[in-house]
Amino acid sequence: MARPDDDMPPGVPPATATAGTVTIGFADGTARAGERRVAAEVPVQVLFGGVPFGIMMATPADLEDFAYGFSLTEGVVAAPGEIRAVAIEPAEGAVRLAVEVVGARLQAHLARKRAMTGRTSCGLCGVDDLAALPRAAGPAGDAPRVALRAIERALGALDEGQHLNAATRAVHGAAWATLDGEVLDVREDVGRHNALDKLIGACLRAGRNPGSGFVVVTSRASFEMVEKAATFGCRTLVAISAPTALAIDRARALDVTLAGIARRDSVTLFHGAERILADPR
Repeated sequence: MARPDDDMPPGVPPATATAGTVTIGFADGTARAGERRVAAEVPVQVLFGGVPFGIMMATPADLEDFAYGFSLTEGVVAAPGEIRAVAIEPAEGAVRLAVEVVGARLQAHLARKRAMTGRTSCGLCGVDDLAALPRAAGPAGDAPRVALRAIERALGALDEGQHLNAATRAVHGAAWATLDGEVLDVREDVGRHNALDKLIGACLRAGRNPGSGFVVVTSRASFEMVEKAATFGCRTLVAISAPTALAIDRARALDVTLAGIARRDSVTLFHGAERILADPR
């Protein structure tokens, strides 16, 4: 699995930086000077056809994956083949992500460009029209059945793929696992939505079948995380934290198996429990 900086062109800020620290113990008050790696957070301006669409605060790693996933989950493209090219350009402490797309829907989506910067924690910043809220299409076919042991296996393997988080303890991760729990892709970012968009982009570029696996995220399952997964076509979302009420509503409407509070010893099902195969040990 590639390191997160491997695909970045010269001039793009690194995904981590080094900061001086002082650590003080509660027990004895002893102070220890040191340093540690911290996650980078830079403005990433997304342009479609040369026209600015929005600015997201993101970690400058796996940005081509982000371009593909963001384009799909924002509804600018319906398939990866509609993206002709992606250019990653440094811009004085920021990054421009120039995406060239084809398709009749481009002009309509350029007309509703985001009105403000998207903050790290926000999946809807800059959407100023309720009609523009993301809505995935309804379910097609049956959702896959997933073994409980597969979820357990994926949770156990997730940490191994989180290189940035191992160094910084400050970023979210999103993983794609096969139905038997093998983790194939992990993407990370300071923003949980960005991490999922990067993962979706990686899956699109690799030609992954959305029905052949499931997504695991190291964050809460807010409604837009459910929408993004469903837009990709994934029907199973596992989250480390709990879902919101709206996320559960959308999971039911889209028939996405929704698991939350996923720990090494248990997982809580909020929709689709009948599709989780709990085989005895």
